[in-house]
Formats: sequence, C-alpha cells, structure tokens
Amino acid sequence: MLAAILAAQRVLAVGIGGGGDVVGALAVAELAGALGTPAVVGGLSWERRPIDPRPGPRRMSEIEGLHPLNEHAGLVGADATGPGGFLFAESHMARHLGEPVLLLDPGGGPAAVAYGLADAAQQLDCDLVALTDVGGDVLAHGDEPGLGSPLADAVCLASGPLLAERDVALLGALFGAGCDGELTPAEVAARIAEVAAAGGYLGAWGPGTAQLERLEAAVAEIPTEASAMALRCARGAVGATPIRDGRRTVQLSPAGGLVFFFDPLVALAGAARCARLVAHAGSLDEANRILLRHGIVTELEWEASQAPPAR
Repeated sequence: MLAAILAAQRVLAVGIGGGGDVVGALAVAELAGALGTPAVVGGLSWERRPIDPRPGPRRMSEIEGLHPLNEHAGLVGADATGPGGFLFAESHMARHLGEPVLLLDPGGGPAAVAYGLADAAQQLDCDLVALTDVGGDVLAHGDEPGLGSPLADAVCLASGPLLAERDVALLGALFGAGCDGELTPAEVAARIAEVAAAGGYLGAWGPGTAQLERLEAAVAEIPTEASAMALRCARGAVGATPIRDGRRTVQLSPAGGLVFFFDPLVALAGAARCARLVAHAGSLDEANRILLRHGIVTELEWEASQAPPAR
C-alpha cells in the first residue's frame, strides 16, 4: 500500500458508496499527503434519500455547476447542485477543501465507471485510483443479515479489471469497518481475512491527531453518519450506537478507526461476491436486478419503495 502511494505522482481517491463515502476518500488522501503524494478526492452522484428524494444516482446532465470531464464524471465546486437544488456531499467537500472534487455517475454500470474514472484520472494527471468504501459492504458476500446497500460499491469494484486493462493502477480501501451498521466489525474482519488468505491484503493505517482534526472538520460540514462513527472509533469510542434514525446500530470498535487497504482484483475474485455477480452488468439497473434475483437487498430497491408514486 505504501509502495503504491509512494510510487504514484497523484492519487484519485473516490468514495464508491455514495453520500458521505467521500469522507473516506479524504482519509485516503490524508495518508497520501502524509507520504508526500498529492491527491484528488471524489465520490458518487448518488445521495441518501433525505437529501435527494429521487432514487438512484444523478446523471452528469442533471447537475448544475458541473465541469464535465466525460459523460460519466466531472468536477464540482461548492455551488454544484442536483435537481431541486440539493447540494451533494462532494459540493460540501469542495467548499471545505477550497478546490474542485470529482463526481462520478455509476448509472452506466462497471464498464461506464471504468471509462469515466480512467479518462478522469488521465485528465487530472492521476496515476493511481483508490476505490474507497466506508463500512465494509464492498467486500460483502450478499448473505449478511444487516446488508442493505451493496449496489454502488459492487458496481464500482467490478470496474477494477476494466480499469486495469486501461493500465490504471488500483488500490482498494475500506474505512470505518462496520460503521454504516450493515456488516458487523466481525464480518468485515472475516472478509479482510479472506482477502489476506488470497494474497490481497495490503496493510492498514490509522489517522494521527492532525489528520483526525482535519477529517473531523470535514465531517462538521458534510452530512454523514458512517464516517462520523469511524472518527469516533479513531478517538477510542467503543460500544453500540444507533444511526439512521434508529434503524441501524453500529458497533464502534478500534478497527472502525482504521483504513484497510487491499488489491481490488484479488477481492473481486474472492470475498467480494456481490461485486463479482454484477461484473458484466450493462447498467446500474441491470446490476440491481441481478442482486435482487440472488435475494440480495439493495439501496436502489429501498429508495424506489420509499419514493412517492408518479403522477
């Protein structure tokens, strides 16, 4: 992990779960900066339902204040908004950092994600892409009792082989183990052990005091519960804590304050069964249907069930 970051000229750290996962990307960027490697931070155009009531991610054409890089990715500043005027987590991050942040639309499925990221990385002079999840569902098998939002992570991780074919160097990162209330810390540890047994574990890093203070300053401006829980873990908090208006419970643990790094291709071949299922999906909708056919609940299905009926 250190070798990959040290060898890079610039890192593109992308939160692949939507919403506050961009804070996880910032944690990776903090490590890169500590090693002397500059980084660009990014995330998905998919906000949680309290912020954007429409199911799924927003297309680049729906975003005001976007500087498009390609059909699937663009740069946003503090004033970038979606339909109805809501601000993306990445808009808040851009304001906090005082610099543009990448926004990626995963709606086209793994192939579109791969093209969007590879092209964006080239335009931004980034030679390493860090696919970053907060919580741990990126490594989900699909049968975990608490699993609720594996779709975005699965589609983005499934882009890994296509990115590698485009000669993009890759790194997988997992921040806040169990902090989204889906996989438990024990389940995340078991998935990381599975990746390690296959030779894909690349080490862990815990933010120091200075990095924690900067991450906490970002969380103060960016709506996120899971990343906030991860920072509490890094400060030593332990025990059960409710999130999502009491719908889920997080088990705070020391592991929740760490960033675990792994080889995305090794993970995709083994532990990350949800991602492997959707590897050949032609769109996010198709990936969603595949997971549903396998009895795996998704965030898109939940959002669609909560949306008001069309008039």
